[in-house]
Amino acid sequence: MRDVRKKLLHTFALLAALCVAGVAGYSLIEGWNLLDSLYMTVITLSTIGYGEVHPLSTAGRVFTMALILGGLGVMTYVFTNIAELLMSGGLREAVRRMRMQDKIARMEGHFIVCGASRPGLSICEELSGTGRPFALIVLNEAELRKFMDLGWCAVAGDASSSAVLLEAGIKRASGVFCALPNDKDNAFVSITARGLNQGVRIVTVQNDHDEEMKDKLLRAGSDIVINPSHIGGLRMASEMVRPATVQFLDSMLRGQGAGARFEDISVGHGAGGQELGRFKGADRRGALIVAIRKPGENAYELNPPPGLKLKKGDVLVALGTPEELSALTASLS
Repeated sequence: MRDVRKKLLHTFALLAALCVAGVAGYSLIEGWNLLDSLYMTVITLSTIGYGEVHPLSTAGRVFTMALILGGLGVMTYVFTNIAELLMSGGLREAVRRMRMQDKIARMEGHFIVCGASRPGLSICEELSGTGRPFALIVLNEAELRKFMDLGWCAVAGDASSSAVLLEAGIKRASGVFCALPNDKDNAFVSITARGLNQGVRIVTVQNDHDEEMKDKLLRAGSDIVINPSHIGGLRMASEMVRPATVQFLDSMLRGQGAGARFEDISVGHGAGGQELGRFKGADRRGALIVAIRKPGENAYELNPPPGLKLKKGDVLVALGTPEELSALTASLS
């Protein structure tokens, strides 16, 4: 991107310099005004040559010949560079990159995924599948182009750098996933992200099995620390002793087969004070509300009664199709 921009700027700067030289030459040698000098310069450089604006002096003719020779060289250079960019795809790549950067700049409440590790890519696939906006931070340009081809928004650089996080929109993000393969790097990302956005939610992958590392990551600013090995072991045990339950939950979380999934939905100001029965879906229409969590509490009330009064900030765990969940979210806002 920088190379393309540099080449384009250099090309057009050279052309602009030649135009300025032509205007200045005609103004000084012939004493013409700005418009006449610019007109003569343009028709000379473009080799159109409609005719002289005013009769040229001997010095003016010599200057015009020099301008023509210089113009031929510069215009050849300009068109060669533009053709090279078009044929190599560099210009198209630059335009695509600028569109992606503009898309990231317009994101609000999105997620930032730091690291194209296996956990990081799984996170991106889930966010992409559920239509949630996100930006992936990768290490180099080669990885950046690969994920851009998938239609993902990506940023290349060190995820623990303030500049890179700012480019990914950390100030407007609602969550950060630290999924780098090194726990120390994840800790640095957490510290930097927390310093740039105090309210952002940070979920971190723990690669080391040491319990002390989990405490360090939490102290670094992470809200939640996930150990994939531990979670994988629990999943394997569950698959053995309760396979039907696990497969059902997995189906709901991933939207496989049944086309439904679980979702967290927050109660907004408009739904505060209303009874849950208006939204519960027990009549088999709309999304089903499975549980509710009150603000500031960690416990969930399962299968809440229809007469329960909702309050702003309550979090409902709902089950339904994407369309049903969207309708319920809108009604609870």
